[in-house]
Amino acid sequence: PPPPPLPHPTMSDKMISLVSSDGETFPVEKNVITMSALVNNCLEDVSEEEQTVPLPEVNAQTLAKVIEYCRYHTQLKSAPQSEEDIEKWDQAFVQVEKATLFNIIKAANYLDIQPLLDLTCKTVADMIKGKSPEEIRQEFGIVNDFTPEEEEEVRRENAWCEER
Repeated sequence: PPPPPLPHPTMSDKMISLVSSDGETFPVEKNVITMSALVNNCLEDVSEEEQTVPLPEVNAQTLAKVIEYCRYHTQLKSAPQSEEDIEKWDQAFVQVEKATLFNIIKAANYLDIQPLLDLTCKTVADMIKGKSPEEIRQEFGIVNDFTPEEEEEVRRENAWCEER
């Protein structure tokens, strides 16, 4: 079972508003979302009163997931958990549809949240590990646009990869 949720931060934490690409506003604790280097930089450029950050590259569904990740990992500072529990939480967090996972990767990259980018990219790498090019194409719905001749040339050029 996943570890119990951490207590919600107190409302005394400074709040800022993040606005998704589809116009939804998310109030979030400043100390939570400063995991994002992009948001940190935006907040440095605005006055204390103006604490709204538009995020035109992130939709509401994805932004909610990103905030969930940041909130959990920020709260670990005041309510530490074992590495095993953190890993279990992270693994449960990335158990989403592929499209959602890819949206989280794009958002983590755009928002510059390195630990989230690392986690999600590792998840995709684990999906690919040990699979043939054909299996990878099937897993991710990639159309093979190589001619048989081009494919053979790529195999020859990359034969060193296959050597074990």
